[in-house]
Parts: sequence; structure tokens; C-alpha cells
Amino acid sequence: MQQTSGYDLGALRASFPGWSFFRSDAGTFYATRRGVRLNDAEIKAGLQQTVSADDVATFEALLHEQHLRGWRCDRATT
Repeated sequence: MQQTSGYDLGALRASFPGWSFFRSDAGTFYATRRGVRLNDAEIKAGLQQTVSADDVATFEALLHEQHLRGWRCDRATT
């Protein structure tokens, strides 16, 4: 498992399997949806194709928010 500044990126990968993760040379965390292309309605609902943050806590919070927005969007279409 990859450790980055004391944080296990493997834990994020396990918690959010639909995302690909990387960290830039400048230290910014990025995640982009894997195998998904968002449509206009999803984007209008606040879903993002890629999220980024400079610290792990904010990054993880963004991923949780995207998960909740996605769940709400799925519920609205069923």
C-alpha cells in the first residue's frame, strides 16, 4: 500500500473503489471517476468528474460529499 505523508492512499482506494487516485508533485490529492462519464443532469446536481484538495481531510470530505450527491441523484431517477 502506498503511504503518502503518513496517510494510506490504499484506504481511500478501498473506501471509494469507483475513483482513481493520484497525488501531484506539488502535493495536491486528485481523484477522478473511473469508467464513468457524467451527464448534464448529474453535473447540474453537483457531481464532479474530478475532485482535488491540498490536504487529506478536505480531500476525503469531498469524496464523501460526492458519494452522497451521487446517491441522491440515483434516488431521484428511480
